[in-house]
Amino acid sequence: MKLKSPYLVKPHAKIKVSRLSTDDTGPYKHEDAAKAILDGHREDLASLQEIFYASQQKALLIILQGMDTAGKDGAISHIFSGINPQGCDVASFKEPTQNEVRHDFLWRIHAQVPPRGMIKIFNRSHYEDILVPHVHKLISDKKLDQHIEDIVEFETMLHDNDVVILKFFLHISSQEQARRLQSRIDTPDKQWKLSASDFREREFWSQYEDTYNHLLGATSRKHAPWFVIPSDYKWYRNVSISEILVHTMKGLKLKYPKPSMDPSKIKL
Repeated sequence: MKLKSPYLVKPHAKIKVSRLSTDDTGPYKHEDAAKAILDGHREDLASLQEIFYASQQKALLIILQGMDTAGKDGAISHIFSGINPQGCDVASFKEPTQNEVRHDFLWRIHAQVPPRGMIKIFNRSHYEDILVPHVHKLISDKKLDQHIEDIVEFETMLHDNDVVILKFFLHISSQEQARRLQSRIDTPDKQWKLSASDFREREFWSQYEDTYNHLLGATSRKHAPWFVIPSDYKWYRNVSISEILVHTMKGLKLKYPKPSMDPSKIKL
């Protein structure tokens, strides 16, 4: 299945995320123009998910990565508001526990991979387990490349077992992150979202960009593509991601399974 998007990262592409737009709004000049499109995408996703759940032929894994405040939670709540919760689940990956650290870094990830018929959203993912250690020099460049190879093989194995993988890097500017952090500081109802790491990790902005530059091209594949989504405007982030999801699910051309009995012979 071919996916066309201006934000698609081609396999092995050499990119610099600092040169990619964070405030692009595509064909939409304002939020109102995109709102009706997003509403339509939600309706499409609801219908497509019903067939997806019933057919149980494929699983869909959606990976959301990004700097702090990039909008992973917001994207989930706005895009998937019409989805039947029976067929969709979210896994959030925080700092590994002591038990998880004793296993390979993909151990806790594999346990969260969706079964056929289900949509699973990773709010952060296995990429976090090599991104942060590399930025803070806890693993070497050689170990990073080894783990990248592990990830490519892992995602290939998932694809071979009917898991459709879509990976989204929510791309915001440092200035936009500062505005969002300030909004949390100024809004009592948002202060619960604040953590010391939000401010500490801002000091490593360029190191995170350098590591993402390496990760995105090295792990984007036709069967597990990365998309760098401009996310300074939340509304454009949502409509861009939902468009790719709808296109992908339609491209699967799934159908409802045949009934296990002949309904025409039933008389109540």
